[in-house]
Amino acid sequence: MVRVRHFLAALPALAAGIVSSGGERSPNHRAISLTFTAVSAGGFYTCGVTAAGLAYCWGKNDLGPLGDGTTIDRRTPVRVVGDLSFAAVSAGQDHTCGVTTTGAAYCWGYNGDSQLGDETTTTRLSPVRVAGDLSFVTVSAGNNHTCGITAAGAAYCWGDNSEGQLGDGTKTHRKNPVRVTGDLIFTAVSVGTFHSCGVTAGRAAFCWGSNAVGALGDGTTVSQLSPVPVAGDITFATISVSSFHSCGLTADGAAFCWGGNALGQIGDGTKTLRSRPVPVGGGLSFRTVSAGFQQTCGVTAGGLAYCWGDNARGQLGDGTKTQRSRPVPVAGGMRFHAVSTGPVTHTCGVTTEGAAYCWGFNGRGQLGDGTTTDRKSPVRAVQ
Repeated sequence: MVRVRHFLAALPALAAGIVSSGGERSPNHRAISLTFTAVSAGGFYTCGVTAAGLAYCWGKNDLGPLGDGTTIDRRTPVRVVGDLSFAAVSAGQDHTCGVTTTGAAYCWGYNGDSQLGDETTTTRLSPVRVAGDLSFVTVSAGNNHTCGITAAGAAYCWGDNSEGQLGDGTKTHRKNPVRVTGDLIFTAVSVGTFHSCGVTAGRAAFCWGSNAVGALGDGTTVSQLSPVPVAGDITFATISVSSFHSCGLTADGAAFCWGGNALGQIGDGTKTLRSRPVPVGGGLSFRTVSAGFQQTCGVTAGGLAYCWGDNARGQLGDGTKTQRSRPVPVAGGMRFHAVSTGPVTHTCGVTTEGAAYCWGFNGRGQLGDGTTTDRKSPVRAVQ
């Protein structure tokens, strides 16, 4: 069972003619468009990095994942506090982590399982540096754990380890980074709720943690405390994992998924659990793929976004709430650089011009359009 915490929105009223403390735009407020290089959809919030290296977040904030020093929900983007210059950020369930342009990892938000990696369990409303003085090239924030890859290609994880998702051969929670076993050299890592996966320098995919629905892709449903190779001898360039399933892309853009498939999130036209990779239907060539809660999205080589799986809140962005077991195009025909599907029910993407668009559930303002109205097709996040 995914441990998603549902909270009631508590937004202050608008003052006349100004922006509210909750990020609501007043009738007299002129929207400002930020230029993003990437966005990451979290539990009930979203974060992104601008071309200038500034991090902005919006949505649910009662546990501080927006990093603005408050616990106030924001319906439009607010800047993460501090003078840090980020290369990338990753939004998890209730915590966020990022890597600066100098390779330092910082995290903020909920820390009950030490997922911030600062050797405490203290929730943080602004960025704190991950312990250990490691130099990272990427980090991935999940439900209650985090993993990253150092400049040397070593994978480190920290936080909740109840299902072996830290990959250190134990089920011991860790308050600071511990190295994933096996001496593997990784180029990519992605974490979900209770499992994690990575791609090695040799383009082999490995996964570890919970495997109850085959999300490790090794052909079994046996959980693993250390990395095991994904079955099929497929060479992957990137990988993305969620609560119950995982997806990867080959170097030539073929998408494969595996794991839970109750709502068609594998994209093979069925709802059959897959314990090893199967190709996503439709014959599309993708350049990015993102696995969400029970939905998946990707961007084709031509920049078009496609989604499949659960669509109860419009998170597939096709203008409907119809569940899809094969890829369908996101409405609007916009050209995207990349998309990110959240661990709940919303999706965001960055266009080739640097505009952030989101769709799906918006009960906490996570779409960033100044409202809490769900959207079945993309709307622009504005400041």
